[in-house]
Amino acid sequence: MRASRQTKVLAGVVGAVLLLSGCAAQSSGGGTSNADLNKVDYNGTISMVNKFSDPSVSKYFPELAKEFEKAHPGVTVNVQQESDQGYKDKIKVLASSNSIPDIYFSWPGSYAKQFVDAGLALDLTSAIGKGTAWNESLVPSAVGAGEYNGKNYGVPIDLDAKFMMYNKKIFADNGLTVPTTFDELLSTCKTLKAKGITPVNFGNKDGWPALHYVTQLNAYNVPADTLAKDYSSDKSSFTDPGYVKALEQFKQLIDQCTTTGTTGNGIDHTDAQVAFGSDKAAMMYLESLEIGLLKDTPLDKDGFGLFQLPAPGDANGETGSLVGAPDLFMVNPKSQHPALAVAFLKFIVSKTGAAKMPDLMSGYPSPVKDSLDTATTQPQIVDAMDKLGKASSLAIWLDTVTAPQVAQAYLAGGEALVGGTGTPESVMKSVQQAAAGSK
Repeated sequence: MRASRQTKVLAGVVGAVLLLSGCAAQSSGGGTSNADLNKVDYNGTISMVNKFSDPSVSKYFPELAKEFEKAHPGVTVNVQQESDQGYKDKIKVLASSNSIPDIYFSWPGSYAKQFVDAGLALDLTSAIGKGTAWNESLVPSAVGAGEYNGKNYGVPIDLDAKFMMYNKKIFADNGLTVPTTFDELLSTCKTLKAKGITPVNFGNKDGWPALHYVTQLNAYNVPADTLAKDYSSDKSSFTDPGYVKALEQFKQLIDQCTTTGTTGNGIDHTDAQVAFGSDKAAMMYLESLEIGLLKDTPLDKDGFGLFQLPAPGDANGETGSLVGAPDLFMVNPKSQHPALAVAFLKFIVSKTGAAKMPDLMSGYPSPVKDSLDTATTQPQIVDAMDKLGKASSLAIWLDTVTAPQVAQAYLAGGEALVGGTGTPESVMKSVQQAAAGSK
């Protein structure tokens, strides 16, 4: 399932960081990071490695490579594709052997930052930074996910965000309207439970579904500047009271809106999503990339909509922030053909590339503005992308934006809250200890 790409993505990354930090500025090739990225010589060979080997998405990048080669006969593009775990294993080997390709995949957050800190990511600000035509053509929050230290290092490939999907028929039959505050959501859950209807389907077997809730609630409850500082592994403390409040709200939601009780950790997210599509619940917190999986289900026939997880009324954070993140591509600063590599990325992340995503990327939305064909795209995807485009910022998944030790502490903490073996205070104590140990 596509949403599982976030699952424990940082597990084992500490080893990768050590490998990367040992080979900074030693990557293969003789290129220079001072190259004019807007002056392209369309001759030469460039290489790419990504994690899109799944049959549902594997045709996209090879097809775009062929088209780029056809338009520029002097160019050869070699595309290597791996699974999620296969990619993580491969990029460690490539980094340790100074053989990182010209273009390589990265998750945003701490995972990408390790490449930046190790000197293995080319500064792309002159090509995609603010004020450039490329930047203006893209969703701002998506571009922002690839910014580090005020510079652009990552090119967004796709878009993904988290929304509460809801069954329109169940809502209409019970006289319910879309909740606009967190308290209204809890009240809606109370009404549904009283009528014997499961308010929210939830499965946390892999741990990350809990963290997606907490990611959004952290953004709501913690001031943005504090959040940004804490998510940076060398300046984190996680002492703001908003973190405990976010976990308290998550616990309220689990207790009052789900019917799994302390057994939620034993339920697979995919199974819960399938049950939701079969009209077994009123709501479920799903990624926009999962909308296509609901097509032609009983839920789809009854009608479903989506809304952003509502913020609490006393939120001290950024209520316009939306949990989600794009995948990224980065460029090796030692590439022999950095401008050519950037030109290929521009070809991919353009309206030309976006037009092929629905068929070749199994419904993945592009970060290119106004690139969806509203006549042929599921209306829920159109709605999700509209809301994503209006978000003030993207709250990147908690298990990728934080340091590995912090991510693991949060992962264990979320499972403890769901299982009834932890408290918000005990979870934050573990997170604070992990943050101190990551410096």
